[in-house]
Amino acid sequence: RDVTFREDAHQARTGNGPAVMATLRTTAIGFHRISGEANIARATRRANRRPHDLITAMTSGNGTTQ
Repeated sequence: RDVTFREDAHQARTGNGPAVMATLRTTAIGFHRISGEANIARATRRANRRPHDLITAMTSGNGTTQ
């Protein structure tokens, strides 16, 4: 997770911030795995380039971002 999401460089260090961000990262990884992605880093980069596709996949119920 550190390589893909750069956790060590993240600035949230106090309060609930670190736990919330870890939960969001874990959710993203789980979404990509459920969608059948073998390479989480590649799937994350694709989702970053095409956020509208990700929103559509999340709201349509089919779970794919391709």
